[in-house]
Amino acid sequence: MDILTLAQVSKSFGNHKVIENLSFSVPEHTIFGFIGQNGAGKTTTMKIILGLQKCDSGSIFVNGKPVHFGQNQTNKYIGYLPDVPEFYDFMTPLEYLKLCGNITEMSKDKLQQRIQQLLELVGLTSVNKPIRGFSRGMKQRLGIAQALLNHPKLLICDEPTSALDPIGRKEILDILVNIKQETTILFSTHILSDVERICDRIALLHNGKIAFCKSLEEIKSLHKNTQIEIEFFRTEDANLFAKKYKKTQPINNTKLLCEQQQENDIVTIMDVLVQNNLSIQRLEILEPSLETMFMEVICK
Repeated sequence: MDILTLAQVSKSFGNHKVIENLSFSVPEHTIFGFIGQNGAGKTTTMKIILGLQKCDSGSIFVNGKPVHFGQNQTNKYIGYLPDVPEFYDFMTPLEYLKLCGNITEMSKDKLQQRIQQLLELVGLTSVNKPIRGFSRGMKQRLGIAQALLNHPKLLICDEPTSALDPIGRKEILDILVNIKQETTILFSTHILSDVERICDRIALLHNGKIAFCKSLEEIKSLHKNTQIEIEFFRTEDANLFAKKYKKTQPINNTKLLCEQQQENDIVTIMDVLVQNNLSIQRLEILEPSLETMFMEVICK
């Protein structure tokens, strides 16, 4: 089942068309990476999904129900984590989540149980200090707990790992992976390595349109050429190999990059090494990265 569906959605601000005929679906219990350059329209799209901005045309469905601007009935299915979540910073995490639960009229017993589950999930169980003393990563973790409080079917995360250090990024990504069985995640970011690590499907938004919407494996399969990196012990061996095998380019004195355009290119490379008695430190087949795909689309 698709938790989120966009069909031919367009939005302009004056003469500037931000998104044009945007169509994609997000299957249940997946992490869906929504990527693009800054200003590509990712945040605008998410605001339209939340009913906070009106689209010019098209339709959106969350859990099979239509989204209407200003009438946010579908938001009961959605948890939202903005890039910079805001809190009442004089409260502790427990106090803040209790306030959020009371506002949504959760029963006292269910609320207490849910808060304990979520504080444990995000690693804040023993934290009893005011939120004003939190690091950026701690605030992001509390934001995830708040967004998950009412068991949403869709969690929308707008660049949740931006401005975090490597440890903070890992913590947030690990949490998102752990909750995939509980909810579906729309994960907007420009950090492509994060997308490669956790996302099941990826959509690239470019010039207001979807350039591709596929799994990472499907995206990589579209890239015809792979590369082979060979590191030699000696500079003279690297130079000799480059003379014998023309489809190379130097990385440094002992390291070469070879284009693999056909399946048997690797066999040819091995033959050249054996026939010329060349010793190597390392040979690695480099798969195309998401960054490669991204740059190919953006630079066209």
